[in-house]
Amino acid sequence: MASLYPSYPPSLSQCQLDGLCDEIKDWSIAHGLAVRPSLAIVQKNQDTSGVLVVPAPVTLFPSYFPRRCFEQALEVQQAYNELYARISQDEDWLGQVIQELIEVDDFIAALWGVHKKVRREGYAQDLSLGLFRSDYLVHVDPNEGSAIPQIRQVEFNTISSSFGGLATQVSKLHRYLLNTTNYPSTDYLEQNSLPANKATQDLAEGIAKAFHHYGQSKTDPPLPRCVLFVVQSTERNIFDQRHLQYALESKSIPVFRLPFSATFQHTDVCDLSSDAPSRPLIYKPPHTPYSKYEVSVLYFRATYTPSDFPDESAWMARYHLERSSAIKCPSILAHLAGTKKVQQVLATPGSQHVGRFVENKAEATRVEKTFAAIYPMDDSKAGATAKSLAMDPERSKGYVLKPQREGGGNNIYRTAIPDFLQALGNEASWRGHILMELIEPPSQNNVIIRDGVPKSGEVIAELGVFGACLWRGKEPGLLYNAEAGYLLRTKGRDSEEGGVAAGFGSIDSACLVDI
Repeated sequence: MASLYPSYPPSLSQCQLDGLCDEIKDWSIAHGLAVRPSLAIVQKNQDTSGVLVVPAPVTLFPSYFPRRCFEQALEVQQAYNELYARISQDEDWLGQVIQELIEVDDFIAALWGVHKKVRREGYAQDLSLGLFRSDYLVHVDPNEGSAIPQIRQVEFNTISSSFGGLATQVSKLHRYLLNTTNYPSTDYLEQNSLPANKATQDLAEGIAKAFHHYGQSKTDPPLPRCVLFVVQSTERNIFDQRHLQYALESKSIPVFRLPFSATFQHTDVCDLSSDAPSRPLIYKPPHTPYSKYEVSVLYFRATYTPSDFPDESAWMARYHLERSSAIKCPSILAHLAGTKKVQQVLATPGSQHVGRFVENKAEATRVEKTFAAIYPMDDSKAGATAKSLAMDPERSKGYVLKPQREGGGNNIYRTAIPDFLQALGNEASWRGHILMELIEPPSQNNVIIRDGVPKSGEVIAELGVFGACLWRGKEPGLLYNAEAGYLLRTKGRDSEEGGVAAGFGSIDSACLVDI
């Protein structure tokens, strides 16, 4: 697709390119814009102490993004927060939507099973925290030569919405390079075209709100309270999480990290006798075994993928945490609200479901305007249309097939769809996927630096807008609702996937242009 953007980025001599790369590598390490090295760079036996880090993959220049699209995405985030909070509150509606997934997806079925088990004994906490991220591409209709750029939603994330910490640092990096005249002079790249990004502070503020709403310790004698990050044992993207941790600690909120696999080693649930269920979660830091903390907020940066659950004890650990009095971010119901199936039900052409949850009609319309067409792969009329599109080698070129999974590397694109579905065999198993119309972003160029190596070419920039919200049970109105900064991820146009941690993309910041 021809570019709508002005000529960009400025051309560089080899000397200029080398100088910028050196600046970026040093600034990144000095400011925590870093990740643990992949096995492709450093083998485990070369870093037995786990002390090595490498700069996170970033773009050399901030990428163009239409100003009106950027502002539209930020302005609609609070309505999206309300939508997904309300969905998690409506257990009957959510249960009906995911019922067919339960029949074909063991992971979704097991999550729903944990929820039902806790529901039978009574939830001990009615407060829920959402740190969400809504991801968009700029769409330009290829059939309209003078089409106005619009945002189209790629997906909505309700669990482990990552890269707020590193995105904040990339925005600072690009501003630093501009302020220190490391960039050659070019039109459009100026201070007022680089929007401020406070994702780290704003996400931390959401957790802080939940921490304070939890109230006083429920134990006798009372214990000091903390926030507990539930993480994967082999996390490369640790510094993204650390930035959020340090922002909370600057607010005098204690934060600890718990590998999900060590849940039973370091936590206990105290079943207190009372009229209402009260089960404070007690954390015992392994480095200070004689101290104890009551967990006010559980922030999940794990449990979003089946690989986090290698055996039944892992599912017992998830149940153990869900039944506690800690405020979950997210609860299992909020986690399930973020499935692709829910997104499909909301966005299938002709759907009226958004209005069920967002009462303000103008806000509901603003949400719906961001949808791309999404179809179920079931036995409904819309499903029959989807199957016809997916199995046609020619028409499938305009679609992507998505499973109910988070993280990069799971989607099936274009002409690979028919063969993939045929390999699945029984059409009943197709119901675990959705078919989504491909979004057609305008082209632009940039340089991506990954593992210290610059690579220039045509790229696509995907905007993620963070949201933070807090709600209680089925009460109307949110206790807290805020847009919470942004993430721009950029990948080579020839790459179908965009996940940074999965090895496909880079972290970027926006250079806003009026087009």
